Amino acid sequence: MKIRSEYTCPLELIHDLIKGKWKPIILWQLRLGNTSPSNLEKDIQGITQKMLLEQLKELMEFEFVGKKVYDGYPLRVEYFLTENKGKQILKAVKIMQEFGKDFMLEKGMQDMLKKKGVILE
Repeated sequence: MKIRSEYTCPLELIHDLIKGKWKPIILWQLRLGNTSPSNLEKDIQGITQKMLLEQLKELMEFEFVGKKVYDGYPLRVEYFLTENKGKQILKAVKIMQEFGKDFMLEKGMQDMLKKKGVILE
């Protein structure tokens, strides 16, 4: 993704960097630690392998996510949050997660949250 040359404010820039359905979810999953693309694909319901790899590529381009390739056969790859930008943007994603959870509770969506393991019985 190409960064525009002009923005009205820093929030608009950050929105462009992590916008879309999948990027915040990928960042949220990576909070749990290094993981393979196949594990991310399993853990993120509805994402295709192609879309996952495209989104990871963009997140790496902006240094939110890093990639480690291990020698040997079969090829083994892990993705992780970068120490500075990745873990810093995760703070914002955590706030979004909490806000979403509170909103869903207000709207009576406890069953869905329980089903997803976001809240306990």
